[in-house]
Amino acid sequence: MDEFELIRRYFVRSDEAAGVITGIGDDGAVLQPDAGREIINVIDTLVEGVHFLPDTDAGDIGYRAVAVNLSDIAAMGGRPRWMTLALTLSDANDDWLEKFAGGLHAAADEHGVVLVGGDTTKGSCTVVSVQITGDIESGAALQRSGANVGDTIYVTGTVGDAAGGLDLIRSGRPNQYLSSRFLRPSARIQCGQLLLGTATAAIDISDGLFADLQKLLTASGRGGVIDLGRLPVSEALQSTFDKDMVRRYALAGGDDYELCFTANTETMPDLGEPGATAIGNVTTGDGLVCCDAGVVVIYDDRGYRHFK
Repeated sequence: MDEFELIRRYFVRSDEAAGVITGIGDDGAVLQPDAGREIINVIDTLVEGVHFLPDTDAGDIGYRAVAVNLSDIAAMGGRPRWMTLALTLSDANDDWLEKFAGGLHAAADEHGVVLVGGDTTKGSCTVVSVQITGDIESGAALQRSGANVGDTIYVTGTVGDAAGGLDLIRSGRPNQYLSSRFLRPSARIQCGQLLLGTATAAIDISDGLFADLQKLLTASGRGGVIDLGRLPVSEALQSTFDKDMVRRYALAGGDDYELCFTANTETMPDLGEPGATAIGNVTTGDGLVCCDAGVVVIYDDRGYRHFK
């Protein structure tokens, strides 16, 4: 099976989707955006041994590769539409590819995303790059740079689960709930869209709550303070790890792909499930301060950084 047969067998589907003029099979995709909307482009790469363990189920790899990109679209309040895939494999194994494609399409189908092109190559390890194009009403996109002094800082869902789940996988004692939070994260597309016109700034949590919130505050030219006692953590995380580890995962674990955003509490909409928790406030100055029961806790974390 060469690369063209691989694409035909596992990734070609009907191009009969909104806005797809030409999809897989030509030199490029021809796409038609809706009038009055702007384009959002995001891309993430998953590398074997860096972003996932070598024995990770192929379906989970495919699902996660799409979900992490969907999360970036969610953080801007966008609507995901089309995606491309660049896949590097050491071996074109039928069973692996079938599972991978199944996971990839499952994540895409949840939000109506269509695969419209890409590339496949042979290499020394598995590398998956997914690029997603979304759209949004002109001028409406959420950005990191809009937080105002006095805004409330929120986070959706619970934080720390994915990092705890990954450590359990590594130790050979996976927990179904926590492990699935790492392997198959939920992109908060609906939450992001509901926040349009209300949130002043937003970011998705990929490198850890503390590090990513600091990025938002820096982009906005503001400072912030969060109450560690208000961090939303799941019962599964609390029942599996001690208090210190739970706090470490919640602040610095990363890979949760929840949304962290700022908003005026008077205009806060009902986000439904998974909901959002107020954890602090935007302040003057710069930097992020952690407090516990009114006492400042010295803490710093820059999150995961490649080449460091």
